[in-house]
Amino acid sequence: MHRMAAKDWYRIRRVGDDVTHIDEPHIEAFYRCNIWHLRGRERDLLVDSGMGVVSLREHVPLVTERPCLAVASHTHFDHIGCHHEFTERLVHPAEAGLLSHPTRANTFADKYATDAIFTALPPAPYVSSEYSVKSAPATRLVEDGDMIDLGDRHLAVIHTPGHSPGGIALWETATGILFSGDTVYDGPLIEGTSPAAARDYYDSMKRLLDYPVRVVHGGHFPSYDGARHRTIIRAWLDEKDAA
Repeated sequence: MHRMAAKDWYRIRRVGDDVTHIDEPHIEAFYRCNIWHLRGRERDLLVDSGMGVVSLREHVPLVTERPCLAVASHTHFDHIGCHHEFTERLVHPAEAGLLSHPTRANTFADKYATDAIFTALPPAPYVSSEYSVKSAPATRLVEDGDMIDLGDRHLAVIHTPGHSPGGIALWETATGILFSGDTVYDGPLIEGTSPAAARDYYDSMKRLLDYPVRVVHGGHFPSYDGARHRTIIRAWLDEKDAA
């Protein structure tokens, strides 16, 4: 498999509402994290940061234009790889230890970070068997109901356990935007394996159903509108209720 140049690793597009979508197009769609950049008056927000195989700060100048809060929707390897590049890092307390002390096992890199997830390899010296996430200790812990203030924009933290213990979504009431992480997106959803995680996931999905969303920017796959949001969650809940 051929390698990509670092300058060609990221893809960037504006999606409206001063939101920019950043992703790594040479990773297969199922494993490809959506990185969301939200412009604020006093500071910007970055929701997740990809695998970290190529520097975001070096190759995506947008994220360096003003102070930027790097939020982890959760701490799986594909979402926190570049968090160490930012001085302000936010995560739910349930996963703060992992963000500070990531391993190949606790980020799931040992199971999923293989050459098979790429359509073209990252630039040398990347080797999948040696890949790991760098430590990025949180500078702020955020819990359910906390607000993230960008000056002119305010996002509420919603704790959404189920996919992971410290999973969070971010809700902007003024625009109807939901950054949903890996709790809900328009693709195959990955649930926790324990009975407790299953109960948590059900409760998180039921809660997110009630938000009057206009657009959902998820952790994977394309964004979608409020009608699709309700369809996805309603179908998922109905399937669980029927089981």
